[in-house]
Amino acid sequence: MRSSVAALALATGAFRSAATLIVALATVGATDARADAPAVLRCGWFENPTPGNATLADRDGEWTIGMQGGNQAEGDWPRFRKGEWVATNRSYGHGCACLKVVADPATREVKRIVSAKARPLKACREDKALKEPGG
Repeated sequence: MRSSVAALALATGAFRSAATLIVALATVGATDARADAPAVLRCGWFENPTPGNATLADRDGEWTIGMQGGNQAEGDWPRFRKGEWVATNRSYGHGCACLKVVADPATREVKRIVSAKARPLKACREDKALKEPGG
């Protein structure tokens, strides 16, 4: 769709120079490539220490889901039942979860959560590749 917008702009003379056209087409291509990135299943510690801040720490490192006043991934966070959540700051804290996400591997920023499922705390605690937050 974005490519057709660029083609329409070209046909109507909206681009004033070849350089502007090249930059516009490169931007469209880069945006489309990120939008088509495959979703990856990541399991680890989901942490929500304060309002608007959330991360997932898995075997590959820490992935930013949301930053207060900054970017927030699209999609729903996992829902934790009693016994699946460790409260560390009133209702804020951490739990074990698997999230299917679309993320930027270079920045480790989650763009979209496709699905999210809470897991028993034991699953993350027994995984030697994971370190429990605050532990």
